[in-house]
Amino acid sequence: MLLSDITEAIVDCEHKTAPEGDGYAYSVGTKAMKGGRLVMTATKPVSAETYAGWTRRMRPKTGDLILAREAPVGDVVRVPEQPLVCLGQRTVLIRPDASKVHPRFLHYWLLGPDAQGVMRAQTGGATVGHLNVEDIRKLNVEPMPTDARHQANAAEILGAIDDLIENSRRRAEVLEDIARTVFREWFLKFRYPGHADVPLVDSALGPVPERWQILPASRAIIINPRIKLDKTVGHPFIAMGDLDEKSMGCRPSEVRSSGSGAKFERGDTLFARITPCLQNGKTGLVQTLAEGEVGLGSTEFIVLRGQLVGSAYTYCLAREDSFRGHAIASMSGASGRQRVRNECFDTYLIALPPQDLADKFESMLEPLFAEIAVLLNEVERLQALRDLLLPKLVTGQIDMSMLSPNELLGELAA
Repeated sequence: MLLSDITEAIVDCEHKTAPEGDGYAYSVGTKAMKGGRLVMTATKPVSAETYAGWTRRMRPKTGDLILAREAPVGDVVRVPEQPLVCLGQRTVLIRPDASKVHPRFLHYWLLGPDAQGVMRAQTGGATVGHLNVEDIRKLNVEPMPTDARHQANAAEILGAIDDLIENSRRRAEVLEDIARTVFREWFLKFRYPGHADVPLVDSALGPVPERWQILPASRAIIINPRIKLDKTVGHPFIAMGDLDEKSMGCRPSEVRSSGSGAKFERGDTLFARITPCLQNGKTGLVQTLAEGEVGLGSTEFIVLRGQLVGSAYTYCLAREDSFRGHAIASMSGASGRQRVRNECFDTYLIALPPQDLADKFESMLEPLFAEIAVLLNEVERLQALRDLLLPKLVTGQIDMSMLSPNELLGELAA
């Protein structure tokens, strides 16, 4: 049995880049597909006209699947209820036949070991893997469990875990948005508590509150602080891939005893210094280390540590477009591998608030950042559970035909 036997249609994308538009709909390319999850912030807004042209073969509907057939091969995401989406380059639209397969189970099965192994084999080990549409249509689905109850129960439990992951992610994003909004209001727009009683004075940055100092960022923030490393013990290592593009999350992925890269401690901000990582937004706040513990990281990190300001101020500043734009403008080196020059922070001016206001900001954001850390820990725990269950459920190693999702969860809890 082939994939084409259990689907209503498998439709290729347009072989050209969709022009950016006003956000009537969004183009889903391979960069917006991450471990089976659709990352809307990585999609491209398009116009109604572009949407019509890019969906002339078939208009995606809720529950359809989008599969990456190149760079990299094999990731699969579900079409959401909202907003409208169309196919980006190097993707394929798959419409499951609900009378033959549970649509959400098919999503998870395609992410499982059987399908991924076949797709990797079909690329022939090429440096840049590529699947033709015909290869996808002929994908062997014989190993897939066919019992309808098993498919429905497996999809329900994996879907519930994914929904919890997404909910925790969104809550963390909302809290971070709140923090960054407060930062802008207080320190960029100068609408902080009591601002009406403080006159504005002229400065190199324009009107700023009286008693606020104008100074380079490198005086308020230590750039790459010196840290002594004990090479007799292992240290948590954070790679560039461990940084998120839209949030502060950055969890160590391995342990190393030494290295020539960045060294950092709890509360430091990791700032990507190389293209395209900086442009893509990779920036993290170190929250997973114990007090006094030293972490190691990529050589392409710049470590920022608050000196006259706190860690929350430092992280929020590092997320600001003007700060990042200044760093990007300083880049030098070969095209495609340019790096930020540390001296650029000597020429980026900030308005330093009085100490009591800076301290008030840190105190207000401390519990908020702590809650974000709890949510991101929950995401990691749930992802580990999902990764453990997915291959067992989609291959039938755990038989859900006679076991309800609640019964399975009860066994796992026990």
